[in-house]
This record gives sequence, structure tokens and C-alpha cells, in this order.
Amino acid sequence: MRRLYKSIGVLGLVFGLVSPSQAVPVVPNFTQGSMTSTTETTSTITETINSMDYNTGYQYSVTGTNLQSSGGLAPSSVTQQTNTNEGVISTWTGLNMNSRPTFTQKQTGAPFQFTETYQAPGLANQTIIQREQTIESITTTTSIFAQ
Repeated sequence: MRRLYKSIGVLGLVFGLVSPSQAVPVVPNFTQGSMTSTTETTSTITETINSMDYNTGYQYSVTGTNLQSSGGLAPSSVTQQTNTNEGVISTWTGLNMNSRPTFTQKQTGAPFQFTETYQAPGLANQTIIQREQTIESITTTTSIFAQ
């Protein structure tokens, strides 16, 4: 039993059976210092460029050798045409290709050459470019202060 009381007495001293202590406020005691802050930002920009090229008129040509026309050299009437492409509505006047003249050889059996071209008004070319850019930015700020 004596050992038990001795052990309790020693433990009592160790675990606070002594008088309580008071807390002391901690006041920083420095004269200068610095602080560094780093900010990282990542931005992604997605853009679509849609370019449409239009012909505002028409082009019609006939060339050749050893040819004879049934009438004039161009179609005799025009027609109204409309096109819608991605919400863009276009209306134009073009040649009525059903009213074009017919061409035959002047001298049968002789060499000949014939070319007929028609480029109508309206959408001639559409270019769509889609691109994505990622921009990364790193900013490091250092503050130096003194008391």
C-alpha cells in the first residue's frame, strides 16, 4: 500500500496537483518580414469564324468553233432564286437555263470545239474556322513590411 500512496503522490505532482498557471498573451516581436503570394489562372477561349462569299451577279459564256446558234448567244429569260444557309436568306436574279439557245455544228464532220459556262449569283464559298485557345497566367506578388 505504501507504494501505491507514493505512486499517487508522484503522479499528483506530475498531473497538476500543483498550483494553476496563468496564460500570457503572445505578442509578435519582429522588426521586418515578407510575404509571397502566387496566383495561377487558366482561361479557355473557343471561337467560330464563319465567312460567306457571295457572287452578286451571274456570268455566262459560250465559246467554240464550227458552231451555229438557234437564237441569240445567251438565255432569253431570267429567274428568281432563293437560298437559305444557316439562317442567312439570299435572293437573286439569275439566268433561266431552260431558255438558253441550242448549238449545232455548222459543217457536219468537221472538227469543232464547244464550251458553255454559267456561274450563278449566290453563295460561292463558305469557310468555317473553329479554334480553341488556352491562356495560362501566373502572377507572383511579394510584400515586404517592417515595424
